[in-house]
Amino acid sequence: MRSKSKREWEETTLRQALERAPERPVRFTTVSDLEVPRLATPEDLGPDWDYHEKLGYPGEFPYTRGLHATMYRGRLWTMRMFAGFGTAEDTNRRFKYLLEQGQTGLSTAFDLPTLMGKDSDDPMSEGEVGKEGVAIDTLADMEILFDGIPLGEVSTSMTINCTAPILLAMYLAVAEKQGVPFDRLRGTVQNDILKEYIAQKEWIYPPGPSIRLIVDLVEYCTEHVPKWNTISISGYHIREAGSTAVQELAFTLADGFGYVEACLERGLDVDAFAPRFSFFWNSHNDFFEEIAKFRAARRIWATRMKEKYGAKDPRSWMCRFHTQTAGCSLTAQQPLVNIVRVTIQALAAVLGGTQSLHTDSFDETLCLPTEEAVRVALRTQQVIAEESGVTNTIDPLGGSYFVEHLTDKMERLALEYIDRIEEMGGIVAAIEKGYPQKEIADAAFRYQQQVDHGEKTIVGVNKYRIPPEEDTRVEILRIPHTVEEKQKARLAEVRARRDEKAVREALERLERACRDGENTFPHILEAVRRYATVGEISETMKAVFGTWEESSVL
Repeated sequence: MRSKSKREWEETTLRQALERAPERPVRFTTVSDLEVPRLATPEDLGPDWDYHEKLGYPGEFPYTRGLHATMYRGRLWTMRMFAGFGTAEDTNRRFKYLLEQGQTGLSTAFDLPTLMGKDSDDPMSEGEVGKEGVAIDTLADMEILFDGIPLGEVSTSMTINCTAPILLAMYLAVAEKQGVPFDRLRGTVQNDILKEYIAQKEWIYPPGPSIRLIVDLVEYCTEHVPKWNTISISGYHIREAGSTAVQELAFTLADGFGYVEACLERGLDVDAFAPRFSFFWNSHNDFFEEIAKFRAARRIWATRMKEKYGAKDPRSWMCRFHTQTAGCSLTAQQPLVNIVRVTIQALAAVLGGTQSLHTDSFDETLCLPTEEAVRVALRTQQVIAEESGVTNTIDPLGGSYFVEHLTDKMERLALEYIDRIEEMGGIVAAIEKGYPQKEIADAAFRYQQQVDHGEKTIVGVNKYRIPPEEDTRVEILRIPHTVEEKQKARLAEVRARRDEKAVREALERLERACRDGENTFPHILEAVRRYATVGEISETMKAVFGTWEESSVL
């Protein structure tokens, strides 16, 4: 007898099977603790589920099945490996190595002083110079960083936020020196300060002035650097802070809508700036949950941009995104197992339709990646692209009852969060109240409890452990203290040879622009051209804008 409904199957075939052998005694939930149905069927999609409304076709609204009509049959995603350590010379060599190995785009990591607007000789920088990324103090460092790399031919991503305008200005100044017109430059600057307040906690100025600086950059690039992605609205760090997949989706999209509204308040045309907004998602361990998240993100962004913000250009509806595999999922125990995790996460990103992908290296819980580890991470992408066959058809999981059920669920739950945030007065008001911060903290605590109680498995950590002496010993990339000494010496040399009067005048003009409400970016660019330092420019703006301290959230 063949069952005619899911209920009939449950009451006959399934019941008999369970009587013979019960299911495993575990809770069947996603990493984010969403309940997973035993079996998904058309009934789980609901009687009103419509293919054209929910899915449509690739390259057409609402883009659930992909942004481009041909997807990877036409062009593979951009393969980026995060690179940045030591001095500009060190990272320049790593850039060139990765390009030789087949990487198709650069991705730059900066050290903590650069991220926080401190020069390498600032007392607060001691012990941090070049440790978690490349040290950049002045245009001289940026010139070395991209020496021999034609900026008109490569796409460059820069992970930088509160000092994003300064580092982008340095990049533009290097392009000028190479003779590359601004309209030929392609790349992305993260420039997402809202997620810093929510999750990563690297800021200088209060939210209001910080958003003003972002809009200044967007306005300048919209006119002068038209191919540059002016914001990479980042869920990655929200997820790394312990959020669920739904929270990552909701808070990141809410940040994006906040930036759209700030640009509209400036008087910018939505279809002039929105096509250059991009996103940056985390790809975690739960394969189907991540794929559903990516698909829901495209649908929510497209619908809101069209229906709420009145965007008419289809490019404004497109949620273009970069993906990075989940650093927080990697383990120091049995580090080679991380290669398996990264492969699953990368495959989810590809099946979810990413435009750009970074794969973590297996040693990243122990050190910055070695050449061997970063090569394996890059080869992981290349095997998926060239050998797995998953790029041969578009959205191969589209129409899967489970994937569509989970996509709809992620969309519904994320919209509930977004509506709640709008009721609070928008994302900035929600951040000031500590709402997303507390939601993430609570989610992180719940997940850690599940791990501690063995409800969630981390292979090699709370299950399948081995004695420490049997664990894999991997090569460690160590950053010597001489890096800091070299960086301080170069900074002193630049200060000695630059035109101090020109620097002082450029900084004074920047300060006036900050006070008078003028667009700050042209003045930052001029200060950079005069070899003003990251710290000097940051301190100039801090004198006007002040700083911000977060209220504790319990």
